[in-house]
Amino acid sequence: MNKDDAATDGTSAAENNQDAQWKAVSNLLRAEIGEAAYQSWLKPMTVRSISDGQVNISVPTRFMRDWIVAHYVDRLCQLWAKQNSEIKSVDVYIKSDRAAPQAVSRKSADSDAAAGGEVSAAVAINKARAEISGPLDQRFTFENFVVGKPNEFAYAAARRVAEASTAQFNPLFLYGGVGLGKTHLMHAIAWHIHKSTPERTVIYLSAEKFMYRFIRALREKNTVDFKDQFRSVDVLMIDDVQFISGKDSTQEEFFHTFNSLVDLGRQIVISSDKSPSDLEGLEERLISRLNCGLVADIHATNYELRLGILQSKAEHLGMKIPPKVLEFLAHKITANVRELEGGLNRVVAHAQLVGREISLEATQDVLHDLLRANDRRVTIEEIQKRVAAHFNIRMSDMHSARRARSVARPRQVAMYLAKQLTARSLPEIGRKFGGRDHTTVMHAVKKVDELRELDTSFAEDVELLRRMLES
Repeated sequence: MNKDDAATDGTSAAENNQDAQWKAVSNLLRAEIGEAAYQSWLKPMTVRSISDGQVNISVPTRFMRDWIVAHYVDRLCQLWAKQNSEIKSVDVYIKSDRAAPQAVSRKSADSDAAAGGEVSAAVAINKARAEISGPLDQRFTFENFVVGKPNEFAYAAARRVAEASTAQFNPLFLYGGVGLGKTHLMHAIAWHIHKSTPERTVIYLSAEKFMYRFIRALREKNTVDFKDQFRSVDVLMIDDVQFISGKDSTQEEFFHTFNSLVDLGRQIVISSDKSPSDLEGLEERLISRLNCGLVADIHATNYELRLGILQSKAEHLGMKIPPKVLEFLAHKITANVRELEGGLNRVVAHAQLVGREISLEATQDVLHDLLRANDRRVTIEEIQKRVAAHFNIRMSDMHSARRARSVARPRQVAMYLAKQLTARSLPEIGRKFGGRDHTTVMHAVKKVDELRELDTSFAEDVELLRRMLES
């Protein structure tokens, strides 16, 4: 055998030994982390060389390198040292960095260096996450979310997803009108995961930002990094998915990202203003995918929930606000929670800035433009419904012959308000209350006027009802 043949045989033997070591190490780690993670992270890795106790591994992208260093390189180093006692460190390079590769290394025998490497890797991962993920509002936590019947199902589903270590419902699809709490719940999920299991990667962003990043990746011819970034997270959260309606290319990429994460057992959380089936401009296959998990509707708020939100907000602001004002706002501002909280903020700010006491009168003055949206012609039927609800009696009691005070007094208040707020004559009002005579209406008006003078609490109730009806 000549020298060249011997050199060739030596090189071949070294390569075979290197391949054998890598095969043994990767199989061991594959058994530990599972097939899905192996396919995502270990399979794309290539062993460049082994020399002087150092293993050099290359990966396709920077994001993949940072992830491997944060999650797998320690264990790779330990397993490799068992296969070859000379191995002291594992370096991970980016495949494209041919001229001057910047590697991230992990040493097997130096615990201080390993600890330092973990910090560096964590910083790298957090930086990558921050560049992709949208900002989270610190106010939007589970602790600050007021739960009521309209949102209790969505809240329970969100908590289950946040507290589980594996995907629970894929996807969790939250939908409802503007300002009802979808974004609050999504932020709450992200905050809970960050605090309880910080090693898990969570990306939260709007569908609009997802589309923007995809278009930029296409323009820069860097779609490989884009795919790695979004298909390698533990939890992907997309807010306002309705914004990709009609965007075919973005839907295509989102569909493949969705499938990839589901196949890997990663959690997906999506929000929208409509249910998946009602979203126009989305492909049928994507709608089918969105429907395959848990769809949770956040209904419009009811009076009790709005009042609870206002009470919680007032407590958070550290302001003592009269209960009648909170009740008035809960009755009058029904569109959404943002508008409700905004109204309270305006009332509080006005009181602080001008030194005026918070009262029903001041509240109506400050929010006249907001309340004007509900300005309309008051009907006797509406008055009866509002008064019956306020005093917790049945609507039928407004027309009945019952004379018990618990029924008669609210009925008199309704007659009084009908006289004050409508242009109906006394006989017309009487007919609307079970065919009563006009003298009965006159007696009711007189009685309510007398009670308002004698009983402050009763007067406040009547005033509250009047303002809610006429504003």
